[in-house]
Amino acid sequence: MALHQLSSVTIGVPDPRATRDYYTQFGLKPGREGWLATRDGGNQLRLISAPTRRLVEVVIGADDPDDLARVAGRLRGLGLLVDADPESVGVREPIAGFRAVVRVAPRLTQPHVPPTPYNGPGRIERQGTRAPGVLREDRVRPRKLGHVVMGSTDYGATRAFFTEGLGFKVSDEIKGEGAFLRCSTDHHNVLVLRAPVNFLHHTSWQVDDIDDVGRGASAMLEGNPERHVWGLGRHHAGSNFFWYLKDPAGNFSEYYSDMDCVLEDQLWKPEAFEGAKGLFDWGPPPPPSFLRPDDLAALMTGAHRAG
Repeated sequence: MALHQLSSVTIGVPDPRATRDYYTQFGLKPGREGWLATRDGGNQLRLISAPTRRLVEVVIGADDPDDLARVAGRLRGLGLLVDADPESVGVREPIAGFRAVVRVAPRLTQPHVPPTPYNGPGRIERQGTRAPGVLREDRVRPRKLGHVVMGSTDYGATRAFFTEGLGFKVSDEIKGEGAFLRCSTDHHNVLVLRAPVNFLHHTSWQVDDIDDVGRGASAMLEGNPERHVWGLGRHHAGSNFFWYLKDPAGNFSEYYSDMDCVLEDQLWKPEAFEGAKGLFDWGPPPPPSFLRPDDLAALMTGAHRAG
């Protein structure tokens, strides 16, 4: 795959300082010009001021200028106005209004982390000691940005923008309602949802294992129970463990671990799931506010300002 990474996202929020404080507590490292960094991916989240919360930009990594030329050609074939130079291709998605940039960048390499030893029937990986997850005292820091989920008032057009224009691959679908799309070996880097208004649903951040999913969320909820949205659970599409929280602007943020990996496109068979089957295998059912965030009506009222 010529594309290889969801490199970063830029989000507009009414109060960047409060939102920045939240993501600093979440485990991202604050830097200059509104950037926050993960351990392995560097600067991957940028916060800027906006009247209402919105997705402003996604940046995608590509291998070389030839890849950029192919992306630019496909986008122009969709009738879109493209800004191109030797290092990047930029375009505005015509429905949800965010900017997409494909940029030549080195592939992300993550240091090998020894697998967490878990005891199981006939498999004793941890002997004579307590589980690492109950001994850890360090703060949870996400390894990388995994994916972004967005709602679109024209689901088919936004999906085509990613697949026919940028070159994303379809991993799985929720019939008529959503598409899990990848630009890397991760099961999905983007999920496009059918929605009554264009909006950012959530960003998702990789941690080492299920213990860090739980530890990270528990630390965020200590003294702030209103941040809880949904979790702990395990998704079906993507297979990842999850726990969702809510930032001060109303965007959801997800700690995840153990995502499906697609190394060979021809060996992966996309499926189309009905309803909640694609959402989760176990855990509490998703609350109504996850499926339809509480501020959607307000976002619809203010859509003309955020577009």
